Amino acid sequence: MKKREAGFTLVEIMIVVAIIGLLAAIAIPNFMKNRETSQKNACANNLRMIDAGKEQWAMETGQVTGATVDTAAVDGYLKAAPVCPAKGVYNYNAIGPTKPTCTATGHVGIY
Repeated sequence: MKKREAGFTLVEIMIVVAIIGLLAAIAIPNFMKNRETSQKNACANNLRMIDAGKEQWAMETGQVTGATVDTAAVDGYLKAAPVCPAKGVYNYNAIGPTKPTCTATGHVGIY
């Protein structure tokens, strides 16, 4: 009789690779969706902070409704200049009812 050598057969390795591929096919779309949701939430929070800083700047400097916002001055009222995690650009907009916006698709503020 031949002595069988220790190790895995090709079929066993292929089964393990197929199982890992199946698990990856299930997990990766969920990971991408959660990442996108997290980016939207972070952006909404940034927009809320920009709005608060903009309003505080307007009150302290006596700005009127419709006045153009000095973004550098408003950033001074924030802990750090906000950056959209999805590479969008923030538009501070004029003083008044117009809230700050983000150019990234689907990113809206919660005020």
